[in-house]
Amino acid sequence: MSIHGLAVVANNFHLFLIGTLITLEITALSVGMGMILGLLIALMKMSRVKFISIIGVAYIDFFRGTPLLVQLMLFHFGILPLFFDTGPFVSAVITCGLNSAGYIAEIVRAGIQAVDKGQMEAARSLGMTHTQAMKFVVLPQAYKIVIPPLINEFIMLLKDTSLVSVISVAELTFRGKLLYSTTYEPVWVWGTVCLLYYVVTKSISMLGDWAERRLATE
Repeated sequence: MSIHGLAVVANNFHLFLIGTLITLEITALSVGMGMILGLLIALMKMSRVKFISIIGVAYIDFFRGTPLLVQLMLFHFGILPLFFDTGPFVSAVITCGLNSAGYIAEIVRAGIQAVDKGQMEAARSLGMTHTQAMKFVVLPQAYKIVIPPLINEFIMLLKDTSLVSVISVAELTFRGKLLYSTTYEPVWVWGTVCLLYYVVTKSISMLGDWAERRLATE
């Protein structure tokens, strides 16, 4: 380690912060997409219509069973260009969102199944349709159950966004690579990258713990 390395970090710290913000932006957009699509996939997997259930299972198996790095290559260089011209950022959000949906679908499914079946039966006996009972009775209760694993999924995806650097998205890891390639200060550069990831993930984890305690008192 050297004074030169410290100067490199100090002079370029704003670049690290910009990279961190881009990392958070990708993560937030991807998880948002993943939550919407994940709920749909979870309901498809739980469907009594076999064909729909098979599609849900196949989706989850594919995105949970293949590496995110390979998915990024497949969608950015292969599938997405067939339909429209996307930049690396959009490709990263779409791919990470599709990947996250596979994991969130299982989280949501587990949350729904954790709700007492008597809740659905009671709602149906009051004249609600299955959709109404799911929307107004089951899902609000499942929401409290899935908050902790959803926070964990957010943290896991945030760390996985380091992989989008391979398609030239200028997030935190990509900026670390650029700075290291010109300064050759591995300890200072990568140490700073690690520290920023840790600070962000720890902050999110603490926020999740706070939310869990709040929900437990309601």
